[in-house]
Amino acid sequence: MFGRVRLLSLSRQEVALLAITAVWGGTFLLVHIAMMHSGPMFFVGVRFLLAGVIGAVVFSRSLRGMTRLELGAGAAIGVMIFFGYGLQTVGLQTINSSTSAFLTALYVPLVPFLQWAVFRKPPSVMALLGVAFAFVGLLLIAGPDALRVGLGPGEIATLISTIPIAAEIILISVFAGKVDLGRVTVVQLLVCGVLAFAAMPVVGESVPDFSWAWAGAAIGLGVASCLIQVTMNWAQKSVSPTRATIIYAGEPVWGGIIGRLAGDRLPGIALLGAVFVVLGVLVSELKIQPRRRPKGEPGGVPGDSDA
Repeated sequence: MFGRVRLLSLSRQEVALLAITAVWGGTFLLVHIAMMHSGPMFFVGVRFLLAGVIGAVVFSRSLRGMTRLELGAGAAIGVMIFFGYGLQTVGLQTINSSTSAFLTALYVPLVPFLQWAVFRKPPSVMALLGVAFAFVGLLLIAGPDALRVGLGPGEIATLISTIPIAAEIILISVFAGKVDLGRVTVVQLLVCGVLAFAAMPVVGESVPDFSWAWAGAAIGLGVASCLIQVTMNWAQKSVSPTRATIIYAGEPVWGGIIGRLAGDRLPGIALLGAVFVVLGVLVSELKIQPRRRPKGEPGGVPGDSDA
């Protein structure tokens, strides 16, 4: 039988993830503006190389002790970041943001099952319920138009992007307690940036004319990307991939809030979706404590109490 349901307070790591998710959500507007003046691979390359340089300056003292494990872990995470951001951005060239949001949201239910496969430990019932609430919320935010999805190149690219996005979250948790925070962050950011530039000739993209629109956005997002990856690497030492994913699901909520401040109007169904995402975070925090039988009851254990 179930006993009491207890709501735990957020840890400082979870609060940090909530904060960077807000920053993350606020980047949509800058990227949208930048894409009017730059190709996706060039912009991703500038953004993450700049983030890597910032990280190298901040963590310069610790870089000399780089180990093979840290180099390999950072490279693996960086590859996932590149494919996640790159494919999603490529998809946005041919599909609307609602469809992209709907398809990208598929990484939310994907993470718990990848976690199960990697760690051989099934997520708790409340964590899975939280994932379900968050996923429904993301579908509502995406809107009804996103449900009419065909399988064009943009949709396929976005669908594929959900796999590296989920894999990034899993890999960060796998290596978080085994590597130096600064070293692995610098490597993953630089790897992502280099891969984006290397992909430019493959996708037929050229260097755009200079514009402060993309340059200013790249500088701002470079700082934000460094902050986001450092926080993820630090916080996921103690926050499970499933729990972190539920928190990250708030990204489009914050994106919608920023968009509204910028003049966009959120439909009522999107506001309802935001409520579901928040409910997902709260539900995943619930811990079901088994009811303890008082001493003397059948099945009770001497010394047990409700405390």
